[in-house]
Amino acid sequence: MTAIEQTDAARPRGTRLPRRARRNQLLGAAQEVFVAQGYHAAAMDDIAERAGVSKPVLYQHFPGKLDLYLALLDQHCEALLHAVRSALASTTDNKLRVEATMDAYFKYVEDEGGAFRLVFESDLTNEPAVRERVDRVTFQCAEAICEVIAEDTGLSKDESMLLASGLGGLAQVVARSWLHSDRSVPRDTAVQLLTSLAWRGIAGFPLHATEGH
Repeated sequence: MTAIEQTDAARPRGTRLPRRARRNQLLGAAQEVFVAQGYHAAAMDDIAERAGVSKPVLYQHFPGKLDLYLALLDQHCEALLHAVRSALASTTDNKLRVEATMDAYFKYVEDEGGAFRLVFESDLTNEPAVRERVDRVTFQCAEAICEVIAEDTGLSKDESMLLASGLGGLAQVVARSWLHSDRSVPRDTAVQLLTSLAWRGIAGFPLHATEGH
């Protein structure tokens, strides 16, 4: 169950919930408000009302708006990193790895909760704690891709990291562009097009000590 679904399931005011369930409910409500309004326009009053709780209940779990935003950001950065790592581990065929990784980014931005906006389109990137988290997950995703490139091509870590950063950046920028174009191209087609583009580049590097990829 997603945070948004947990919010819907637990919204009636006055219902007592276990602490973890209440926290998840509040995160779901906060996500809806932050995605719709942005950080600066959102108010704790809006989030409490969306969750169906009083402001004191909200403050029992999160001392301030930034704490709430950072908790959400941590959750969704981890979800992105897990998706990328899972895609890379899903096969040993490198072309399919590229496809799975591209698809992971498309699925991430397509999620109906809009959480990708907190990571890639935040209006709070001038806040050091936010910038650090976004930079960290960007690096971690590139690092996961880098490990595969370095292992299979024999390129140095620095060289592999440059290629990995390019692939990750390509995936997230194009996935967001696709979403903002109202998905005028079917997702599967968009993923295949992007995979073809990326594979034509990365396949140009000879395999190192492995065969059959």
